[in-house]
Amino acid sequence: MTVGSANWIQLEGGVNARDVGGLPTVDGGVIRSRVLIRSANLGHLTDADVQHLIGDLGVRRVVDLRTDVEVDRDGPGALHAQPDVVIHHLSLYPDRTTSDQTATARTEGAADRAELPPGPRVEPSGPLPWQRERFSTEHGPVVAAYLKYLEHRPDSIVAALRAIAEPDGATVVHCAAGKDRTGVVVALALTVAGVAREVIAADYAHTQSQITAIVGHLARSDLYGFEVGQPEKIPPASAALMEAVLEAIDSELGGVPAWLSRHGWTDADTERLRATLLDERG
Repeated sequence: MTVGSANWIQLEGGVNARDVGGLPTVDGGVIRSRVLIRSANLGHLTDADVQHLIGDLGVRRVVDLRTDVEVDRDGPGALHAQPDVVIHHLSLYPDRTTSDQTATARTEGAADRAELPPGPRVEPSGPLPWQRERFSTEHGPVVAAYLKYLEHRPDSIVAALRAIAEPDGATVVHCAAGKDRTGVVVALALTVAGVAREVIAADYAHTQSQITAIVGHLARSDLYGFEVGQPEKIPPASAALMEAVLEAIDSELGGVPAWLSRHGWTDADTERLRATLLDERG
């Protein structure tokens, strides 16, 4: 089972945007087009981009995985002002400001937030959490960092998958680069939908072709100095990396379905997500 070329979405003010529609599942289904779109930060969209996303592609929800600090300092983006678009702000890091107030989902109908576990404190003017966390495990630092998303914010991940499962229109999932946080959430959604691991990993790896554009996009903000200043140190988005992440979830957390179940995901949630994502006709 293989995955072909990516369904890129051309945006004047955005990069690394693609529709995951067309990916095959292990039981003969296929992911619908125009239901799940992944992207880098949407903070610089033009009016034409907004029209394309909403009018042409039917975007009705945005799952913004950035921290509250990123949203506050880099801006929410043009889609946040659209009355037909529901915004879910669901950081994969513990969002804590100097006043110790946690971020909440900026939307109607988002899942109730669980009490935040201990994690890296995010100061409004300090480094972003991944710029100071250091990992050394048997899996390697990047896999360990991805697994930390599941440890830090299971509530956000479950809420993100429930947003993707909404049946009306398309959902855009994004973080800053559309690589790491976005990659993990999309991989989990595709796993629940029944897409094979190697297909999920191949789709994730398409981001690597966009690294130069991503770095240029990040340079429009003063938040991502490390990534912009040392692009050669950005870990590549390889298929092997995503396969290692999913294998680690299996070996350490009992697999994606079991992990989700422990954090409030139900069989009804699975049915709803699959009904939204899958075109059984192939």
